[in-house]
Amino acid sequence: MTSSPSLIRIDSACFSYEREQVLHEVSLLVHAGEILAITGANGSGKSTLLELMAGINIPSHGRVERTAPVALVVQRPNTPAGLPLSVADVVSMGTWRTRTSRAQRKETVKNALTRVGLQGFERRSFTELSGGQRQRTLIAQGLAQTSPILLLDEPLASLDAASRDTIHEILRTEAKSGTAVVLVTHDYDSQGLADRLITMRDGQIVENQSGSRASTTHSAQASQSQNFGMHLFT
Repeated sequence: MTSSPSLIRIDSACFSYEREQVLHEVSLLVHAGEILAITGANGSGKSTLLELMAGINIPSHGRVERTAPVALVVQRPNTPAGLPLSVADVVSMGTWRTRTSRAQRKETVKNALTRVGLQGFERRSFTELSGGQRQRTLIAQGLAQTSPILLLDEPLASLDAASRDTIHEILRTEAKSGTAVVLVTHDYDSQGLADRLITMRDGQIVENQSGSRASTTHSAQASQSQNFGMHLFT
């Protein structure tokens, strides 16, 4: 995977909320065509790192460079309960940056919903969906952006086994097409899907596995207390 160009480069990045530093000297490369999984305990800095990659957060020290547009799939959107948004409305937000015709945008929305198994849901109210259906809608929104970098925060948290399998296949397809896929996850199957797995603890990268090791040792991490490696580039 190291022969592929890097689309995100993070050099010695730190980030603080008010006076509390939550990321400490993090360095990382994210390559085109790879699936990178980020894991760690709650509060370890996973989502904050993802937001740095997306440009939502700006490092207090160090730098983050992106060489391509980013699509970010959040876990819980800030959508007012009374806002009359349909499923199609939510997914179509992913097409706002594209300079295409209305017909093309409509087709993009339809294709994205079909990929996540929500064909026919276009007119359903987003706020009336189940948690899993909402999450698949947000993933469809990310796919509709057709960005070279796809970032996902706990994308499988509310999904049943069949839906998880569907999303896994989508992520594989995106990576095969050259998209850099980065997902924050506690799901061991998703970690096994990854080409590379990084583990965070106390705002630092404490383990950075690549290749077959990421897919064969992820299940053992739940019982292992020792981690290896600090701020590795691959």
